[in-house]
Amino acid sequence: MNLISLLSQILGDHQQFSNGEHYFNCPFCHSHSKKFAVNTIKNKWQCWVCGAKGSSIITLFKKLDVSKDQIQELRTLLPEEQVRNYRESRDTVSTLHLPPGYKPLWIPTKSMQYKHAISYLRARGITGHDIIRYQMGYTIAQPYANRIIIPSLDKDNKLNYFIARSFYDEGMRYKNPPVTKNVIMFENQINWKLPIVLCEGVFDAIAIRRNAIPLLGKFIPRKLMQTMLKNKVKDVFVALDADAQEQAREIERNLSMYDMNVKLVNLDGKDPSELGFCKTWECINEGTQTTFKDYINGRLQNI
Repeated sequence: MNLISLLSQILGDHQQFSNGEHYFNCPFCHSHSKKFAVNTIKNKWQCWVCGAKGSSIITLFKKLDVSKDQIQELRTLLPEEQVRNYRESRDTVSTLHLPPGYKPLWIPTKSMQYKHAISYLRARGITGHDIIRYQMGYTIAQPYANRIIIPSLDKDNKLNYFIARSFYDEGMRYKNPPVTKNVIMFENQINWKLPIVLCEGVFDAIAIRRNAIPLLGKFIPRKLMQTMLKNKVKDVFVALDADAQEQAREIERNLSMYDMNVKLVNLDGKDPSELGFCKTWECINEGTQTTFKDYINGRLQNI
């Protein structure tokens, strides 16, 4: 395997330009356009949307939390001098901070943006209690202007991620921070001794309220998986959207291998943020375990 093939394996499809420049979709802000540049000659990388950048492809791989085998393979593909001289401390994607101009939404103001943010949240069923519990805020400063900011804190109450959701309909709905998604969202609010509910997005978790962890997608981050095993989690409910039932069954199979009692939640084609707290928990309490016959039938339906 050559360097470009390895990069494509990690970052996906790319566009090639001259002078060793290759453009991918950014793995940090997940921009829809290919604005994430990796220069294989200069051994540098930069996203022209979120500003994430670094002076070593090795550091990029470390920040993306790829496997040790992939990092080792990368070392064999780079010039020896680049491997010897890379310095992780040079890179700018290190400490995460709340966006510039962050203002808490539990403190009223007369600004039009504040009113629009509150109106958006109310339309989604978000209460004043939710705003305080999740420390929701907003900002009118770039690059996250006119967005609801929902921070996530780890077990030590340190910021490990945040969601920036536009409270207007036009443009990109979500703009993610330039850090890896290999985190446990809302970790400081999780009791590992109680049943865990896995869902897709933060608004789903907010609607579920109790011990809900948003995956920020359809797969379990490695850090979450390791923490669940470390804490010997026994009961897990998987409440993914209707279009992700194959992924939900895959999660169930993987967790069941570790003697976890896993149940799939049928949300009747909706998501928790649409159903609300009471209806979602009715669905959760009716969660079922997939039999081997269900698994085979599910596979046959996708052929």
